[in-house]
Amino acid sequence: MSKLITVGILTASDKGSRGEREDKSHDTIVETLKALDAEVVWYQIVPDEKEIIKEKLLELADEVKVDLVLTTGGTGLSPRDVTPEATAEVIDKEVPGFAEAMRAESLKKTPAAMISRAISGIRKRTLIINLPGSPKGAGECLEVALPALPHAVEVMRGEVGDHTRPEHHL
Repeated sequence: MSKLITVGILTASDKGSRGEREDKSHDTIVETLKALDAEVVWYQIVPDEKEIIKEKLLELADEVKVDLVLTTGGTGLSPRDVTPEATAEVIDKEVPGFAEAMRAESLKKTPAAMISRAISGIRKRTLIINLPGSPKGAGECLEVALPALPHAVEVMRGEVGDHTRPEHHL
């Protein structure tokens, strides 16, 4: 039986960070996480600034030491979309399967999935997954990742060998 998964949510949004837009993606992520034994222990909205995003990802992995960081926003083609670049600069290893699976499933619903630049990876014992900024996209993509999250966290914690076949947790 796995332990509680601790989660940090980082929203990258210029308008959200200025209080000009409500962060509905956060609410969708929290609701979607109810399918897991998970607790959101940290949440913040920051502007679409690579150095600020990096700083918060480092804080979450190195100081707060959450099991999972879910970013939302900043994964598109706009010049201000820099979340994947910030993530790439802090992770130790890429874990491409999450982003690949999310894009593949999203593509069944919208061709816009092809322009998502989201990535995923680990820093130390923290898994970081980039989600889209729209509430619908964030929720749908997180639902794709949910079945693999408990096993991924158990492996990162050293609770199981990485070649152990996971049970279906949902």
